[in-house]
Amino acid sequence: MSQYFDVGEETLWNPSHGASRLFRRQVPVFESELGFRSGIGPMVNDECQIDPVAFETFVNALLAQHRRTSHAIVLALSEGFTATVLVLAERAGITIDWAHLGAAPDGPLEDVQVSASTGMSTAAEGGAWGAGLREKARELSRRMPR
Repeated sequence: MSQYFDVGEETLWNPSHGASRLFRRQVPVFESELGFRSGIGPMVNDECQIDPVAFETFVNALLAQHRRTSHAIVLALSEGFTATVLVLAERAGITIDWAHLGAAPDGPLEDVQVSASTGMSTAAEGGAWGAGLREKARELSRRMPR
């Protein structure tokens, strides 16, 4: 059995129940952290509608938050969810402004990890940050059934 994540009549993802359940349980965590609705609706009869307008706002907020942190644990915990959201965003036709996101983060860094050797935060360079996340999303996209 599987479930469907759709925008209108277009299916973006058709995961197993287990993958769907785990993903959907993470959605409210990130909604709470970001202060934005995700646009990912409830699962009804194995179908979930995604509001593309709300989802675009959520995706951009999620990426901006991800860019502002250098904490290894926060990044490790959020990277899989963020990469999955990127695949859905791409399939929904949402354009990501990687150049803007790769620039210096908007606002202060959050959840920084202090280096033991220098005592300074070690934020990733813009290109490296975006490249790693995009590669993870590309890898997932090949494994995520529509």
